[in-house]
Amino acid sequence: MLLKEASSRLTKSELAHLGAGEVGYIRKMKSDEVSRCFPEAPEIDPTLDLWALFAADGTPILLTDNRSSTFFKAAEDDLKTVSLH
Repeated sequence: MLLKEASSRLTKSELAHLGAGEVGYIRKMKSDEVSRCFPEAPEIDPTLDLWALFAADGTPILLTDNRSSTFFKAAEDDLKTVSLH
């Protein structure tokens, strides 16, 4: 509810930049989703479990098959992390 109230007072631009440089999110991905977010990535085995780290604005930062690596990269970039399901 608090986010909804805050978003009604923020412009779209302000909302898009909320958490920029401070927050990152980690998300499990399927191989067929990779090319959309990471167009430079090679073809990936569809049975592989993948994890991605994104900036708060959705900018892709890291793609890996090791979930722990996403947390290490976030810490290295001084980002607080959240997971999306």
